[in-house]
Amino acid sequence: MTVVPPAAGASASLWERDEEIAGVVEALDALCVDRASPGGLLVLRGEAGLGKTALLAETRRLAEERGCTVWSARGGETLRSVPFNVVRQLLQPALVSLLPEEAREYLGDWYDVAGPALGIADPGGRQADPQGVCDGLVVAVRRLAKRDWPLVLLIDDAHWADQETLRWLAAFAERLHDLSVLVVVARRPGEVTGESARHLDAVAAAAGRPETTLSALTPEATAGLTRATVGRHADAPFCREVWAVTGGNPYETVELLAKVQDTELEPTESSAGELRALNRSARGGGLVARLEGLGIDATRFAWAAAILGTGISVDLVARLTTMRPEQAVRCAELLCSARILTAPDPAGAQADDGDLEFVHPLIASAVYNSIPDALRTAMHGIAAQIVTDSGRGAAAASRHLLQVHPDDDVELVDQLREAAREHLAVGAPDAARRCLERALQEPPRPDVHARVLYELGCATLLTAPARTIGHLQTALAMPGLDGPARVDAVFRLSQALLHNDQLEQAVRTVEAEAARHEEGPARLRLRAVQYMWEGIHSGEAQTPGRSERLAELARTCTGRDNSERALLILRGFDAMNHGENAVEVVELCDRALVNGRLAPGLGWTDTEWGVELLMMLGSSYAYADRLDRAENLFAEALRTYTTAGWSGGHLALANAFLGLAFRRQGRLKDAESVLRESLRLAERVGRGLPLYWSATCGLVDTLLARGHVREAWSVAERYGFTPPYPSTIVLPDTRSVRGRLLLAVGRTEDGINELEAAEKAAAVRGGHNPVLAPSTIDLAGALAAQDPARAARLAADARRQAELFGTDTAIGEALRCAARLETGQRKVRLAEQAVTYLEASPCQYEHAAARVEYGVAARSTTELNRGLTLARSCGADGLARQAREALAELEA
Repeated sequence: MTVVPPAAGASASLWERDEEIAGVVEALDALCVDRASPGGLLVLRGEAGLGKTALLAETRRLAEERGCTVWSARGGETLRSVPFNVVRQLLQPALVSLLPEEAREYLGDWYDVAGPALGIADPGGRQADPQGVCDGLVVAVRRLAKRDWPLVLLIDDAHWADQETLRWLAAFAERLHDLSVLVVVARRPGEVTGESARHLDAVAAAAGRPETTLSALTPEATAGLTRATVGRHADAPFCREVWAVTGGNPYETVELLAKVQDTELEPTESSAGELRALNRSARGGGLVARLEGLGIDATRFAWAAAILGTGISVDLVARLTTMRPEQAVRCAELLCSARILTAPDPAGAQADDGDLEFVHPLIASAVYNSIPDALRTAMHGIAAQIVTDSGRGAAAASRHLLQVHPDDDVELVDQLREAAREHLAVGAPDAARRCLERALQEPPRPDVHARVLYELGCATLLTAPARTIGHLQTALAMPGLDGPARVDAVFRLSQALLHNDQLEQAVRTVEAEAARHEEGPARLRLRAVQYMWEGIHSGEAQTPGRSERLAELARTCTGRDNSERALLILRGFDAMNHGENAVEVVELCDRALVNGRLAPGLGWTDTEWGVELLMMLGSSYAYADRLDRAENLFAEALRTYTTAGWSGGHLALANAFLGLAFRRQGRLKDAESVLRESLRLAERVGRGLPLYWSATCGLVDTLLARGHVREAWSVAERYGFTPPYPSTIVLPDTRSVRGRLLLAVGRTEDGINELEAAEKAAAVRGGHNPVLAPSTIDLAGALAAQDPARAARLAADARRQAELFGTDTAIGEALRCAARLETGQRKVRLAEQAVTYLEASPCQYEHAAARVEYGVAARSTTELNRGLTLARSCGADGLARQAREALAELEA
């Protein structure tokens, strides 16, 4: 076998890497064709020492030869708790070249969202949405990449990257297809678990090609490298022993051969027996022994460098070890001579890399782990103080504080709480959770303990509802949480229970807390929250007399504060759900507004009440035929969440309910578009949640209205739109939509059974609104042939309920149902009446359907043409096809 050495000047670790380098060259050449070139992603996978870093260095060299801009970053074993550490490193070359106003111009609306995470903007006053920050970082890199084309991103030791960076990387990798950027990621196999592992798997999947797995050097390559390093006179037995001792690991081979040169060992068979001892001195315990042989000062310097992990400067190490400057300089020189530390590579150095770095991560790990436990924690404590004194803030010091032994330190608890607040403000709730969990170990003073648990519960509310429940329940059982904070904790606990599908317990929790309070604002708020959770319960019967008590309470409300406004909204939603007079529903909802707008403290991003209340308000308007107000509310939610960078569950819900408003208006194409976006966002949050059901159900309902039955069935199958249904109400009604879908695909018996179940569920809830839950109307149509008498009774019930509710849409839909069950002139008269009502309704799809049905019944080409025009404007393809077929039949 002929072994070809690497190019002159390249790393010795590039031996036998021709195939991998060829893959890099191919990707770079594809990138550099023009600005329209598609992005690329390469993943290099290999055990420690197999040359991943060397391949990245060669990638940089090849890229820069072609005129590419190269940004690079590296994960660190002791830096995984630092949020956004690696992505900040990556973007530093671009960020340091921009003035603040230039950065704001490039990032636009995302500046205030992603800027704090990148360290270029101050965080806002509220907790940032992690998904929004992730999306903002994706936008930031995309915009900067277009400026710096052709751009290559290199990420080394991705297995040690912080979770926030990995989340960004996974999201960015999915969107590389339309961006001309090459991303090269190097990682070890294993090493990570949980969420970080899932993100790395997503990155590998997005590459669209197998990972490049590096293998050890062959004996032939090891022999070639040996002779190229120590001389051509190295004999075959010596070379074979080098390979046997190192296992062909390029890093160990290079280090061993350096030791051979340092000791002037003859590369012959007679000296081969000394190679194993030399190799042991280059790693693990041997490396530690070699370090100790350099003296206590050099050892302390190396320990301090390992504690710092990044940004290692002689001055900082001197402060951490209390060395004199000249003493520290001598130690640095000694450690560099011993190939333990080295100066950073200027080509890939970052702004805060400092003066030094470890020659290899294996050395850094070995040195860090060699520090005696007690001394290591003490040094982390000193490092935290140095970081704090430098004015970099509690969050920057927190990675060191997390390593300090618990010691009943009041100041440490305060620092960790402050660090958690800073982490939350930039969108890193997991980092905040680690700080607060560590604060609990200290432990906090008894009068503060409950507050820390409360803060921990708030930090995990969006990411771990089940864990939040335990924290808040414990906090509420302890002294120290009183007044408004206690009420807020109970509300947040009930929210966590709701998100964990424990709605019944959420209701009981708020009810029990309300009973502890005297009449006043706190009790009023708790009672409102109880009514809110009861109001969205989809399953069991309501508490006896609930609606009556809510109505009585609402009658005393003038809307003077947000508790009273909340009760007015809840009463309006309850009345709408039960099919009470729609005019009264709208009046109740209007009284909850201030000059037609949401009151301060009751906005979409305010946390005192939660998004559910405002969704109930908008839904009441939507089903009471005030679709203009519903659309304005939900469009405001969309704008507010987008501007604030909330692109998780809140934005998914805003899209879902805006889609509901569009669907009710008959803007079916617009509805489908925003509902698909809602479902995309909901997928990122997690399946099974109420918001996921809202998006899926709304999309299926809209596709059925458009006449796209196959696509509706495909969506239902793909996203699990089948029983069991969630414990919360979903709009539109899940069972009604599912029943209509089954009828549309020809599963008539299953469809009737589903609609029967929908009828029973609505009766249990006391719901009699035929527009909100149209199962009565759909069931009447399904039973028309097999049980006409029951169908007629159902149609009569629907008409009676519609007249009580009183909207044009409800009455028109009930008349359409009645007309479908009749024949002759009675059918024509009922169909005509349906058109009259629905023409005055804001629901254009239903109006179009009524026109077509009237045209068919009356054999009127005029009405059919009107219906066809309306159907086309709505995007109702199935209805338009029906109208065309009826016209063709009449004209024939």
